[in-house]
Amino acid sequence: MAGSREVKRRIKSVENTKQITRTMELVATSKLKRATDRVHAARPYSEALHEIVSGLYSPELSEKYPILRRPEETKRAAILLLTANRGLCGGFNSNLIKEARNLMDDLRRRGIETELHIAGKKGVAYFRFRGEPILTSRIDVSDHPTVQDAESIVGPIRDRFENGDVDAVYLVSSKFKSVMSTPPHTRDLLPIQADGGASSAAVYILTPSGDLILERILPAYIRNAVYTALVENAAAEQGARRSAMKSATDNAGDVLEHLTRTYNRARQAQITQEIAEIVGGSAALE
Repeated sequence: MAGSREVKRRIKSVENTKQITRTMELVATSKLKRATDRVHAARPYSEALHEIVSGLYSPELSEKYPILRRPEETKRAAILLLTANRGLCGGFNSNLIKEARNLMDDLRRRGIETELHIAGKKGVAYFRFRGEPILTSRIDVSDHPTVQDAESIVGPIRDRFENGDVDAVYLVSSKFKSVMSTPPHTRDLLPIQADGGASSAAVYILTPSGDLILERILPAYIRNAVYTALVENAAAEQGARRSAMKSATDNAGDVLEHLTRTYNRARQAQITQEIAEIVGGSAALE
């Protein structure tokens, strides 16, 4: 009986775990829908802004607006890593951290100094554990990031680029292609890269003045790039968590099926033994 009692306790434990993972799967599914809507809403503006800004570079403008400068040599680079604050989402965080580590190692092999800026508890915890210096960190960005969050994250990095403290800024985040495809992605955030397309030859009628527009649109471009990355990261995190919890729920079901068969066999063996003992006792009395 001790064996069947132990199996029964395990069945109860797995059933409780399955209820938790199923609930987390449903919550992630609900959050994923809202996060995906935010991604689709943010992309058109981000793409239009990138098309405009990528054709603005000229030596004259770069002297007037330091954010447009293009250093001849990269001596120091900043890496902005976006991760989640929570786990239980499969390999989502580990893939982002691996992407940042590979980028850092590649830059250092080329003789470029690096500095880390991280948003997300998982990234901060990992690099602190490894003893890697972190220049700035944020762990309070929610599942619903705002433009203000993006500005507070990228503002100090943008200032360092404008002041010449860093010569390049790389953004490591997830690229939300679909619920099942959210690969880690490295983007050259600064200096601003030209597309080399038709946008470079476009003619604009500006009102108010061009200077006023540039003073606002250039910081807005960097801020929006980080905001879009935060939104895509949030959607990718929920997609990864839903997939992970679904797999956990399915695995719990398989374990329950196996344990139930084991319990039934143990119970049947016990019943058979009891019947045998009764028959044997009856035969002895005769």
